[in-house]
Amino acid sequence: MENMDKTVYVIGHRNPDTDSIASAIAYAALKRQTGMAGAVAAMAGEPNPQTRYILDRLGIAEPLYLADVNPKVCDIVNRSPVTISLQSSAYEALKKFHASGVRILPVLDDSGRPAGSISLLRLSENYLLAGDDRQREFTTTLPSLAATLAGRFVTDGSAAGAVTFKLFIGAMLEESFSGRIEGHDPASLLIMTGNRRTIQQAAIERGVSLLVITGNHPLDDDLLLMAQEKGVSVLLTPHDTATAAWLSRLSTPVSQLAERKFAIIGEGEPVKSLKRKLLSTGESALFIVDGDGLLVGVATKSSLLAPNPYALILVDHNELRQAVPGAEEVEILEVIDHHKLGNSHTIMPITFITSPVGSTCTLVSQRYREAGIDPDPSIAALLLAGILSDTVILKSPTTTASDRAVVAWLETLAGLSPEEFGRDIFAASSSLNNYGSAERVVEADFKLFSHDGKSIGVGQVEVVGFAEFHGMKEELLAALAALKRRERLFIAGLMVTDITTETTLFLVEGHTRIAHVMEYPQLEPHLYELKNVMSRKKQMVPHLLKILGRV
Repeated sequence: MENMDKTVYVIGHRNPDTDSIASAIAYAALKRQTGMAGAVAAMAGEPNPQTRYILDRLGIAEPLYLADVNPKVCDIVNRSPVTISLQSSAYEALKKFHASGVRILPVLDDSGRPAGSISLLRLSENYLLAGDDRQREFTTTLPSLAATLAGRFVTDGSAAGAVTFKLFIGAMLEESFSGRIEGHDPASLLIMTGNRRTIQQAAIERGVSLLVITGNHPLDDDLLLMAQEKGVSVLLTPHDTATAAWLSRLSTPVSQLAERKFAIIGEGEPVKSLKRKLLSTGESALFIVDGDGLLVGVATKSSLLAPNPYALILVDHNELRQAVPGAEEVEILEVIDHHKLGNSHTIMPITFITSPVGSTCTLVSQRYREAGIDPDPSIAALLLAGILSDTVILKSPTTTASDRAVVAWLETLAGLSPEEFGRDIFAASSSLNNYGSAERVVEADFKLFSHDGKSIGVGQVEVVGFAEFHGMKEELLAALAALKRRERLFIAGLMVTDITTETTLFLVEGHTRIAHVMEYPQLEPHLYELKNVMSRKKQMVPHLLKILGRV
């Protein structure tokens, strides 16, 4: 199958809770066991103190943290680009064009950084569309000419600078030849001939810049001495005259032909930026560079058709606004969730598993049982922890018979008492000070919801007693106010749930009229007491969405 070869991130929602991270780890493990080798557990935010305690206790590593999954240029780039150096010849460029089928070559300097570009179109135009006045002229360097002609200098040919030559073929009587080159500056002349002594001598006596002798014919000793005295460079090539003349014009260094204007993009930039740049700049290709400016690839419009090397499986959520940033740009293969539906449309049919149970870990556990696979003890304990956390040790009104049945199965595999394990989990993580700041308390498990054009956000933390909450209430309210402004919410609230009394204190920053419709006792401004309310999903959020229309 196509998706067997790509990386598939199994990932929960932003500001993940224990259920979100536990279900991602456990489901990724199951997918690998059932053939999806590229399944990787991931998380869209840092674990809260409760989740860290559970992972540490069970000896399970945190999932991979993904700040976003926007496809990056580096995800689609071919990291073996065909390139050419500034010192290479047009002939070498043509060979690379022919061998690779590409139409544009990055020109690199000695450090591997882009210094220009050369296209097959520009190269063709340079040689095929030259005017009559340029038929004889070409620019090259002596080293490039020697390399292109597979030749060797028998007199000095060490000059490395670019030279523009006028090429004349000595294939006629000496008198005719001398008349042909009459009036031309000898310093600009390249004379090419075979073993014609009279032509060779006439060229040397005239003091031409360069004499090329084809067929590897040696130059007579007296003429060689004369060439040295006159400062005439002499090059011997094994090619015949016709071939040598053709190759000479192709010896022009790429540095003389390259376009010095080119567009680059960083390998870490989003693919949508690549698309925008390709369309806005009008460039046929963009050069992809790493953080040091070194070339790592070439992108063209066809690069935009490359498939993403990874896909997603969403657990414990189905709304894209709760998903890791960039999820809308990536293929979603599956969704496993126990919340209300708010998902966007997909292009292809996908596996979508949802059920009104107390925990996504319950649904993942059921996938194990359907596959006939028992999770190992640590994964069984992790799944158990996810269920106990989301159902508040099976006390939440979201708890179902399915949750209880799965807990009974998992406790045997994990060798743990659900009651004792659950109490340990909440006792170890109930202190608000574990979060480090009021902002982290508010945002640790904060979820966004929309209804009738209004957006609300609700976070939740579980505690044992409210004394600590009252001590930092003002800081929490300020953090809610800041979050409300940043996310442009109608209201932002925090559920502080005491698992011993099964009571929630709801701290809320929002519209002033909410007090008139809240329907729960207001203890003081911004604070309400909700007895027997423990579930955000089944109790708090539905109530808030119901009263929004009255505010």
